[in-house]
Amino acid sequence: MKEKVLTAMSGGVDSTVAAALLLRQGYEVVGATMDTGSGGPFAAAEKAAAFLGIEHHVVDVRRQFEEAVIGGFLREYERGRTPNPCVVCNERVKFTAFLPLMRRLGINRFATGHYARVEAAAGRFLLKRASYLPKDQSYMLFRLKQEVLSATLFPLGEMSKDEVREAAREMRLPAAGQPDSQDICFIPSGDYRAFIAERLEHAGGEIRDLCGRVVGRHNGLPYYTVGQRKGLNLALGYPAYVVGLDHAKNRLIIGREEDLYCSGALCEDINFIALECLQEPMPAAVKIRYNAEPQEAVISSADGGRVEISFREPAKAVTPGQAAVFYQGDVVIGGGTIVRAR
Repeated sequence: MKEKVLTAMSGGVDSTVAAALLLRQGYEVVGATMDTGSGGPFAAAEKAAAFLGIEHHVVDVRRQFEEAVIGGFLREYERGRTPNPCVVCNERVKFTAFLPLMRRLGINRFATGHYARVEAAAGRFLLKRASYLPKDQSYMLFRLKQEVLSATLFPLGEMSKDEVREAAREMRLPAAGQPDSQDICFIPSGDYRAFIAERLEHAGGEIRDLCGRVVGRHNGLPYYTVGQRKGLNLALGYPAYVVGLDHAKNRLIIGREEDLYCSGALCEDINFIALECLQEPMPAAVKIRYNAEPQEAVISSADGGRVEISFREPAKAVTPGQAAVFYQGDVVIGGGTIVRAR
């Protein structure tokens, strides 16, 4: 009998090609789409599944998505941090929501259209960067646990985006010409400030420089993030950047570009993949945001199960709330959430 694999399908080109490739490899593929309550791609996913001739299910994840992803997004902004909701969704929703359906259908394997790779080595399942680095999504997947990685397939891990689109055209898939999605899925307009304004109470406050001088007023801390330059409406005779958010005093702290650089960072909520725990300081390349280049550093254990990062060269705009992901070569060692820069 063919091995069954449940494939997460959005109706887009990546997930549709992933499902098609698995069919070519001899798997029995079942498609599934999440109903997040944020406007679902059900029609496109159902069309793709029908084209491929596979069974398709819609799974209601509205409660989990509202609590873990949207709620978490808003709670982080309330704390004066800048969240990454896709990381939370992958851990708390996308890679777990389909488990009841998989059990009911007797399916043990799960696949997505992410650009990443999984490899078994030395008794562990390793998460690795995609072969095509411009589309690598391993940063967004660093919170996945061993039991999830052991059952997960990433059919696009060895492919470039051009190769995926060429495969879609060759197979005449309905999603072949579809553009990539760029926005946060629950904020399709892309205007996260308006989304926050409708849901969070916030008040304006002082903007201060690093000497403590009041230089202006802000519209509410959730509208700002470390490294931001636009929207400050300040005339100081030099380009001003957000260098910190003082949530306790509702103050926005600004400085010059050189003030954005730091030598290290502290991370919490750590998940290790390539090892059980960090026994001693370890060299690693660290990504402090999705689109950032990895920076050489040393990671070491800190109190409370946290990790201290010491950068070889100063890092720019290290932002509390964002993920810091640790790499050695293509292998994801693990990662955590940035608490503060230092």
